[in-house]
Amino acid sequence: MKAWLTILLLVISNIFMTFAWYGHLKLQQLKLITSNTPLIVVILISWVIALAEYSCQVPANRIGYQGNGGSFSLMQLKVIQEAITLIIFTIFTVVFFKGEPLQWNHFAAFGCLIAAVYFVFLK
Repeated sequence: MKAWLTILLLVISNIFMTFAWYGHLKLQQLKLITSNTPLIVVILISWVIALAEYSCQVPANRIGYQGNGGSFSLMQLKVIQEAITLIIFTIFTVVFFKGEPLQWNHFAAFGCLIAAVYFVFLK
């Protein structure tokens, strides 16, 4: 159960992270902010969103870490988080930035990341 809770929190965390890092670009496309919006305003908006990200990321790592009774080593947690990040980012890009096509090399990179998850779980 801790493993699934960890993964769920990592997914939620990465959704917020992606919006914190790249959402302002979509807001700019929607003309909700402009390229003239002061950078400090954009940073502050991102920090507010990132607070939600950290509110899920930190508990996910604490719950999931073997040293706290969880299921995953530190390395496994990091690789899982990176795989989730790539999946969430890809969905975000395809849904919100329709002009960004997926190419063969993106799928090759996904395959390498899946292999990384496999290898990090080998004993």
